[in-house]
Amino acid sequence: MSIIKINLQSDITGLPPNINMTLKAEAEEFILTIHAKYSKVYGMGERFDRVEQKGMTREIKVIEKFCNQGALTYCPVPFFFTDTGFGIYAHSLYPSVFNFGENIEIRVSKKSPLLYLILGTPTEIISGYYELNGKPLLPPKWSFGVWMSSNRWNSQEMVMEQFKLAKKHNIPASVIVIEAWSDEATFYIWNPGKWEDPKGMIDILHDENIRLVLWQIPALRKLDAGHVSDPHDEDCKTVMEQKLCAMKGDEPYTIPEGNWFSGSMIPDFTNPDTFNFWFNRRKPLLDMGVDGFKTDGGEFIYDDNISFHDGSSGAEMKNAYASSYIAAYNKFIGPKRILFSRAGFTGQQNYPCQWAGDQESTWDEFRNILIAGLSAGLSGIPFWGFDIAGFAGALPSVELYERATQFAVFSPIMQWHSETPGGQFAAIMPSAKGNNDRSPWNIAEVYNDPRLIDRIRFHTNLRYNLLPYIYNQAIISSETGFPMMKHLIIEYPNDQNVYDIEDCFMLGDLLIFPVLFPMETLQGRKEVYIPKGNFTDLWSGKRYEGEKKYTIELSPERTPVFIRDGACLALNLGEDKRPGFWADNNLDSYRKLCFCPFGESGNYRFRDDAGNDIFFEWDQKGQRVNRKQGNLDIQIITCEGFAGDVNR
Repeated sequence: MSIIKINLQSDITGLPPNINMTLKAEAEEFILTIHAKYSKVYGMGERFDRVEQKGMTREIKVIEKFCNQGALTYCPVPFFFTDTGFGIYAHSLYPSVFNFGENIEIRVSKKSPLLYLILGTPTEIISGYYELNGKPLLPPKWSFGVWMSSNRWNSQEMVMEQFKLAKKHNIPASVIVIEAWSDEATFYIWNPGKWEDPKGMIDILHDENIRLVLWQIPALRKLDAGHVSDPHDEDCKTVMEQKLCAMKGDEPYTIPEGNWFSGSMIPDFTNPDTFNFWFNRRKPLLDMGVDGFKTDGGEFIYDDNISFHDGSSGAEMKNAYASSYIAAYNKFIGPKRILFSRAGFTGQQNYPCQWAGDQESTWDEFRNILIAGLSAGLSGIPFWGFDIAGFAGALPSVELYERATQFAVFSPIMQWHSETPGGQFAAIMPSAKGNNDRSPWNIAEVYNDPRLIDRIRFHTNLRYNLLPYIYNQAIISSETGFPMMKHLIIEYPNDQNVYDIEDCFMLGDLLIFPVLFPMETLQGRKEVYIPKGNFTDLWSGKRYEGEKKYTIELSPERTPVFIRDGACLALNLGEDKRPGFWADNNLDSYRKLCFCPFGESGNYRFRDDAGNDIFFEWDQKGQRVNRKQGNLDIQIITCEGFAGDVNR
């Protein structure tokens, strides 16, 4: 891997012989044309319409779009790589345009003319991007458990009811997200009369190994008529007097009409005084035990001519505002808590985690979510999640809900979430009985399908069984920067058969094919491509030779998952050692830490948050375990724990 710095204000030199660049200057921007052979291109941030970008024109601009994002994105990244050994990172805050035609044309502002040409394999180019922008920050282990969330939980009674229902149905969880918790004026004061003892509630959740995440927004809200809040009014007065917000001339900038939170001021996080003002008011939340924030919004810059404390203009902060907001919260919470952010830009990997924003509960949107996760990973964002079966509109069908849950088991973050019954689609797509929670128990009740609880429990249990393996992969991602949810080009850059595949991904050595259409549409079958190597079907134990296509029969209760020969799964299992039939959300210990090897020979390095570092290898002569650190009791099991469980 090599990195060549290119300043468009100087002569372009030092290029390899297979790449030629021509430069044209217009009034406000440089137009760089790259003449080089390529047929595929990846990156450009979280994209919802396509992973492979050849033939596309991509604008690098943070946009807030509710559902069906299409070509728009909350989280663009001015970085790409091709199938022919080169990539580009544009070091620019300003909106830019990348056109991937016969040649590659890049339009960037004259005010930030610095680009980097990165040469190497896909993994080397991604490593080069991290060398320039920092490696990912590893989230806490509990963030890889199951997340419960809904916009409609607006009281302590309702949250505790959901907590009790999860316990009643024996569905483990590690995180509860509360969105409608505040007074809707300050976003740091609990809504009076709705939360009798939030500190006591948090203590109860912590005793049950559940963390609490609260919703946030970077806005000093313009209150609705009749909504009175003395703390809010005092805050607005202080912000205006001390100019702690984005300014338009001598007046505070406010979000224009027609946009989310219109009429509101936005805090200027480039101002150290704003940081102190904003987070002094939120520090009591950390003191009572809040474990992180869902940092929503951040797409609020709609005027190029506004100004910020550090001298930045609205044109620069169109993209950078989200980063300044998330970076400020990340500094505030410290390393043991977490953020869950929607908007972002270059360097977003430094502030985990990312979520895919708002989607309807439709099959089309489900397919878009997988594309978003793959493209985010190829753009330097390894820790990512989505709302199981969508967030908005009518409730998902049982089939869609189960398929999304099956996919989420193997994604970095596993969360179900839903909007309020009075949400943006409520009038045209009313949910059943006014309750649109995407909780397993509500879906089961609405569709009169009590067995759904058992089927979902299998997958939440499986998530916790796999959590040692998943967290080990997270450690690897934080060190290498490679996504947890890997497009096949990461593992097989020389196999042209994988270049256009957008319906599967790898988690370590696992190859997962989410079922993205109804069974009726697929007629119960799916064509899959197995890349180089021998793979085993995790459920049936059937073996598959690589570099071939297969038509496989689908099970309604399992998504196709294969594992590569030479791989090993680290599992936390119960006494019967059956994946999917026991789980515990206590992540500080293991009931039975089992290693499940595949293939005649291989090796596996296991690490965790307790400092255990174990190297396991096997071949036809036997098995060897080398404990570099720790003294865990490890049991070696066969894959029969998975095979045969399909119809249970």
